[in-house]
Amino acid sequence: MLNLKPKIVNLILLFCLIFPNYILAQQKSYETRQISSTPPHIDGILSENTWNDIEWEDNFTQVYPYEQKEPSQQTKFKILYDNDNLYVAIKALDSAPDSIEKRMSRRDEFSGDLVEIIFDSYHDKLTAFSFSVSAAGVKGDEAVTNNGNWDSNWDPIWYVKTSIDNEGWVAEMRIPLTQLRFGKNDEYVWGLQVNRYIFRKDERSSWKFISPTASGYVHNFGELTGIKNIIPKKQKDLTPYAVAKYESYQRQSSNPFADGRDFSPSVGLDGKIGITNNLTLDFTLNPDFGQVEADPSEVNLTTFETYFSEKRAFFIEGKNILSHQVLMGDSELSQDNLFYSRRIGRRPTQYPDFEPDSGEYAKIPDNTTILGAFKLTGKTPKGLSIGIMESLTQEENANIDDAGERREQIVEPLTNYFVARVEKDLNQSNTQLGGMITSTNRNLSTESLRGNMINDAYTGGINFRHHWKDKTYYVDFNAVFSQVNGSKEAITRLQTSSPHYFQRPDAKNLSVDSNRTSLEGFGGTLAAGKNGNGKFSFITWLTWRSPGLNLNDVGFMRRNDEIMEVVWVGFNQTEPFLFFRNANINVNQWVGLTYDLGHRYHGGNINGHVQYKNYWCTGFGISRDGNSISTETLRGGPALVYDGYTNYWGHVGTDTRKKVRFVAMYSGGWRDYRTAKSRNYALSAELQISDAFRLSMEPSYSTNYDEIAYVGTVDIDSIDSERYIRGTLNQKTTAMTFRFTYNLSPDFTIQFYAMPFISAGKYDDFKYISNPKAEEYKDRYISYGDEFVRNEITEDENLYFADEDKDENDDYSFGNPNFNVMDFNSNFVLRWEYQPGSSLYLVWSQNRNKHKNIGTYSFTDDSGDLIRKTYPYDVFLIKFSYRFGL
Repeated sequence: MLNLKPKIVNLILLFCLIFPNYILAQQKSYETRQISSTPPHIDGILSENTWNDIEWEDNFTQVYPYEQKEPSQQTKFKILYDNDNLYVAIKALDSAPDSIEKRMSRRDEFSGDLVEIIFDSYHDKLTAFSFSVSAAGVKGDEAVTNNGNWDSNWDPIWYVKTSIDNEGWVAEMRIPLTQLRFGKNDEYVWGLQVNRYIFRKDERSSWKFISPTASGYVHNFGELTGIKNIIPKKQKDLTPYAVAKYESYQRQSSNPFADGRDFSPSVGLDGKIGITNNLTLDFTLNPDFGQVEADPSEVNLTTFETYFSEKRAFFIEGKNILSHQVLMGDSELSQDNLFYSRRIGRRPTQYPDFEPDSGEYAKIPDNTTILGAFKLTGKTPKGLSIGIMESLTQEENANIDDAGERREQIVEPLTNYFVARVEKDLNQSNTQLGGMITSTNRNLSTESLRGNMINDAYTGGINFRHHWKDKTYYVDFNAVFSQVNGSKEAITRLQTSSPHYFQRPDAKNLSVDSNRTSLEGFGGTLAAGKNGNGKFSFITWLTWRSPGLNLNDVGFMRRNDEIMEVVWVGFNQTEPFLFFRNANINVNQWVGLTYDLGHRYHGGNINGHVQYKNYWCTGFGISRDGNSISTETLRGGPALVYDGYTNYWGHVGTDTRKKVRFVAMYSGGWRDYRTAKSRNYALSAELQISDAFRLSMEPSYSTNYDEIAYVGTVDIDSIDSERYIRGTLNQKTTAMTFRFTYNLSPDFTIQFYAMPFISAGKYDDFKYISNPKAEEYKDRYISYGDEFVRNEITEDENLYFADEDKDENDDYSFGNPNFNVMDFNSNFVLRWEYQPGSSLYLVWSQNRNKHKNIGTYSFTDDSGDLIRKTYPYDVFLIKFSYRFGL
């Protein structure tokens, strides 16, 4: 009888050699067991007999820098469970235990050698929960959504210890089932991935191989089986806290509100209640965010609002489900979103009506008080993601004193914010269909408020995404709409303000309707592309925003009246070649139109990044914009033509594994005919003094020259016209961000942050726009000439007077635009998480600021003024919280 076994074996071996990707792509599975004896004590030693109930799982594969190679060091793990917890043991074997990097950091900063375990407990192949720990014992945890969006703001309650021995290092974990989301079943199958990072080699390996160029992440996980007959747990945590805050500032003897000090104790409550195992209610009553870092200083000379990142824990945890981004990517328009949580608790927007020149004083709140907020978030077993947020902010009043007589004036009304979003997974999670609505409702109790503010604002959106061919290709569509309601005066103000400017004289289809009591608009994006599964990726999209679209009550929108087309192509080489460890290059182009199809802008760029085999890196980029037309720069005036602009940038970075590392950055650009140019020099330096102590500094210096920088707009009654005044701006800015972090333990951290900022801008060669769309640059304006503009400074005013017709009589005046901005912001924070979920904060924050309108830049003089002539505003805060697990 013919023996076929050797031939079959040879054929199998040949198949494995020819199709290694196919073999590696097959599903991996790990079967856990229920604990039959005493649960292990979490000490990082693995000495309990319980761990002998199950065998070690190994067979890891290198992911980076070489795909599908053997890792330089082996890794193995075990998973056990009982009715309340998962227990995880990971052995990171190392032939050189003395070389294990044990850097300390704050939670979620992911420094040093790491191991990570990730569970897709929904088993929806889109959502997962990551638990990682460094060799030093520092936790990291992230929630993963949409098959690869990582949110490190998720902070579950779990327990881990690590130890180092002569075989390597060990991580031992206990993860309460209350921290995972899953429905009730007799037997469970979850997605599973285990990863390891070796710091000194910059090497990553995984239990289930997933290529760095894969189209998505969670859907490629292996499987965890063997969990049976457990009951889904509902998380129930209450965390009351007490805060004592003392403020010290300069005393003003004549100001009854400025006695030099304030003391304000308060209490509050945070809670996290599981409505079901899949849906969690988070709430906060009288929240305090005193430990949050201050925003960076800036000088904004544009018509557009600056986007600041959210830093408050309640609003950033689980933010993905409450996000409806109008446009993907990293352009300015990509920040547009139906929900921008910084609107809640913002600085009051209405300035009180008082007369400081007559001896009146006012005390204005720095921020709006959040009375309470709640979020309901989660995902049902049938793939329906839910996010609902409600927040109420109190009415804020300015106290005004007139020679001892007091009155109050509302500067921010009682406001309710509501945000709700749902999204359904379809077609084995290859398709998502979702929608979102928001509302902002204000109690406008005075005539002044009704004339200045929107009463009710509503926005909504729908989104659709479909993937095919193993999620390699996709098509994406989303649409948004808005409606705002208010008085005739409020809607008129909205029509004539940024970003609308309906009064533009050359706008074909726009006009101000002073009888309107509402304003509507819509926008959206249609995109298609290839995402991974190869070295090449591409995307193309078309996005649009109607002139009436307004998202800025509880969302964020920079511009409207715009249609934009983009094509992007990228090449990503993840494996070493020649003298590179990895490299990528991207090319893209764009075209922008107004909503009535008028030209706005067009351009393109090329950029890339490489890391060398010595672990240094470089990056570069150059972009070119052709002639553009700005509908915003004249603040309601006609559109202005700008000549083409060229930008370039680059950076060089040293080996990030070293104790001392640097990144040097340079960028710049120029407008055609050199009518504008900019330069920016920056350095990022980091010093790892010890495993527990890290210093970093980021100094920068920039210059900005612009011959037609905005100065102001003047109405001239005699000719029933306006003058759009510009000037030549020379601006210089110096800034530095300084940090140090000292970790006494993984749960006890001391951090200091400081940012001095000095910027000065001086204007000359004043001119006004006469022919904004002229083909030649010099035909677009008329210069006054130095002899026909004079500066006059009095005790009350600092003005420039213009003699436009040059008859030696002043025709009109405008304010002095020169500026000197000097700021210093710092935070010193001691944080001790004395038990999971319970913390003690000691905070000292200081702010110094001084503004002048001289315009001359002198780092020595300005920094001296900031230090010697500016009184600090100090805040000292103690915050104590204690978590009760119910």
